[in-house]
Amino acid sequence: MSDAYESTVVAVANQDLDEVMSVKEWLITLLILCIPLVNIIMMFVWGFGSATKPTKANFCKAYLIITAIFVVLYVLLIMVIGIGAAASSAAG
Repeated sequence: MSDAYESTVVAVANQDLDEVMSVKEWLITLLILCIPLVNIIMMFVWGFGSATKPTKANFCKAYLIITAIFVVLYVLLIMVIGIGAAASSAAG
């Protein structure tokens, strides 16, 4: 292999190791996510900001996706319950 390839692989490997979040950073992140409304704003800032570590950005994107899925399921459940209540009150 060429020296340029090896140095690139080593540089990329070292860069990945530098991007690991510490336990302290995770605790601060999770504490901030406990604050209503601030958590939603920070999820978008951290998920799509360029200055965020990749680990935190991926976590925030996944959290936003799961939150969106649960919101859609909740809306569908409320619609089904509402339609059922309307149908039972119209029949009775």
